[in-house]
Amino acid sequence: MSVMPDKPIFAPEDLGKPIPNCEHAVSVCLPRWEDNVGYEEGDSRVVETMESGYPRFFVHPVVARLFGECESRFAVADECCMALPSRRAAERCVDFIHQQSREQCRIQEFGTAGVYVVCLPIAARATATDYWQHTGEIISSRLAAALLAGQPTNDPAIEQKRLLRERIAAQTKSNPEDVYLYPNGMAAVFAAYRVFQRFRPGRPSIQFGFPYVDILKIQQKFSDAAPSADVTGAVAGRPVGSGVHFFPEGSEEDLERTKQAADAEEIMALFCEIPGNPLLTSPDLARLDQLATTHGFPMLVDDTLGAFVNINALPVADVLATSLTKFFSGRCDVMGGSLLLNPARPFYAELKAVLEEEYEDLFYAEDAVVLEENSRDFVKRVKQINGTAETVCDYLSRHPAVARIDYPKYRSVENYRAFLQPGGGYGGLFSMQLHKPDRTAPAFYDALEVSKGPNLGTNFTLCCPYTILAHYHELDFVERCGISQYLVRVSIGLEDPDWLIARFRDALDRATGR
Repeated sequence: MSVMPDKPIFAPEDLGKPIPNCEHAVSVCLPRWEDNVGYEEGDSRVVETMESGYPRFFVHPVVARLFGECESRFAVADECCMALPSRRAAERCVDFIHQQSREQCRIQEFGTAGVYVVCLPIAARATATDYWQHTGEIISSRLAAALLAGQPTNDPAIEQKRLLRERIAAQTKSNPEDVYLYPNGMAAVFAAYRVFQRFRPGRPSIQFGFPYVDILKIQQKFSDAAPSADVTGAVAGRPVGSGVHFFPEGSEEDLERTKQAADAEEIMALFCEIPGNPLLTSPDLARLDQLATTHGFPMLVDDTLGAFVNINALPVADVLATSLTKFFSGRCDVMGGSLLLNPARPFYAELKAVLEEEYEDLFYAEDAVVLEENSRDFVKRVKQINGTAETVCDYLSRHPAVARIDYPKYRSVENYRAFLQPGGGYGGLFSMQLHKPDRTAPAFYDALEVSKGPNLGTNFTLCCPYTILAHYHELDFVERCGISQYLVRVSIGLEDPDWLIARFRDALDRATGR
């Protein structure tokens, strides 16, 4: 049954308010195009107003207070502190800071919950922030609140985590013992990357198709592969010093380039998404599977946007990675992630052994309790969102102001449908490109009366100027990869489709002066 949303958060005076209105919200209202630009540029008008944000990109106020407590206890002159959920995570952070900036850091034990504190020079704060963003090895706001209050944090939430693993396994027809839970989706991908490195050290990876931003950053910044002999410096390929072959289009030509790369040197692993974020294209997983089998490398498939309900890519994946923050949760008040190993794949035993050694349960118990409750009806929710999103996209694709809708139904649909689940649909995410976008896209975004901020997969419709938020400091690079800086990304929620269409129609009319 459709539900009308609570009051959407989109007015200029809503700038900086949490979405939804709760202490642990994982989005924030950025109601105007210029607010998103201001956030990326560090404009105090925007940043100092923000009460929340996406936790890997914005340090939650409660987490910031925890960092302040760490600094009062451990920091010396010209130092700041960052708390991380385990000693091994803290050691990885220290290694990353030294590799990137040559700065030296110290590690202190916080004293409870297995939390450790990295004491670092203030000059290295930006590098530490990169680690926090790229790896997802972060302290959640709920854990930070418990630490600051001196509350016990040793309840492992065993039952809730068992239910989560079983829920995922049921949708993918797999074994719950092959499901591993993480604090968020990026922490899951980072863990898989480390497993691949231990399994096949010193080799480059392949990124097939344009991915969500930090999946590529992990492969670029954490590689132990030797420098490449390729000196072209092209977008597609492996520039000198890079540990990743990057084929952003995911086209037939990129399939041939993938084969050439695998012919030329041994590959650590291949990473891809189905469908991709933000262009919603789907790779030819069957062809990639053939290449992986022929050349003997494992493949990680990120199926976050398929939400387990719509597609099942596990048959061709050695590792399935999923952000549970999105459709699986829906409520935008908790983060989570998972990895799923496929026992039918040739490297299962080796990957399983390494992952068992590598794995730490860093998923805070209270977050697991919330996620378990949120996800009880995720199948029903996703199917309703599927229908609404398809109705909205069909309407928008015919609108004269719209140049293109990126949505699995319209982009490489056969590749998507090859892994469609019974009763599955095309998902709830799409991207819009308008005619005369430099003028119309900001005007449309400003006029659209739905909630506006980062994140996706929420039970309410949520919109953002994706490229501005994810790639503001590399716009030329992503434009060369086919991603417009004026792309508007929309995640459809549980609202009535006619209600939504009216809002999109009104915003398009206002943006184009109709």
